[in-house]
Amino acid sequence: MSLSPEQGAAYAAPALLLFEAFELDLGGGAWLRLLRGAGEVSFSGKTFVGVDDAYGVLGQVEAITDGVEDEAPSLQVTLLPPTRAAAATLAQPSRQGARVTFWQGVADLSTGAPIGTPEALFLGEVDVPTLRVGQGALSVTLEVVSAFERFFEVREGVRLSDAFHQAAWPGELGLEFVTATQRQLPWGRDEPRPGVVTDLKDQLTDVARSVFR
Repeated sequence: MSLSPEQGAAYAAPALLLFEAFELDLGGGAWLRLLRGAGEVSFSGKTFVGVDDAYGVLGQVEAITDGVEDEAPSLQVTLLPPTRAAAATLAQPSRQGARVTFWQGVADLSTGAPIGTPEALFLGEVDVPTLRVGQGALSVTLEVVSAFERFFEVREGVRLSDAFHQAAWPGELGLEFVTATQRQLPWGRDEPRPGVVTDLKDQLTDVARSVFR
């Protein structure tokens, strides 16, 4: 984490006033901005509060985990909404993909104003929201993953065919007459078999034979 000179001096001071800020895109131009703890902090034209009247407070924040092999870096955040309606809004399926940012900064002990620019520790999107209902308690846990998660998405619709090619690039006819692509035969079920096609390698071999015969 790189610090500005002002932040570096603040972190070297005998006493610190650290804060953590959380931002969630609620859609339609609305944002939920909470501090971890009490108080109010403003920076970059945004104001973060300890308690939001509609959506409650920021609860537990798990440590950011690094991605390993086929996993992206992730963050787990728990929100404590005051009402069932607020909890349902935060946990609705459409919340998946909502942008999340998490900052850490240091504030002036006397004024409470941020020193320098807070560091954005995590920038990602909601993967899975989970609603938990207990005895007189509500919580919504957001599993947040970094933007690297999108590298693992399977492009199931991509096909080496004229139809798909023109769906992506209308009017581009580079695959208009391509018929020599391999097809997979259905296995384990009784379905019509696709028409027999010639492998492109076999076609090129036949052409070479005819040229050098």
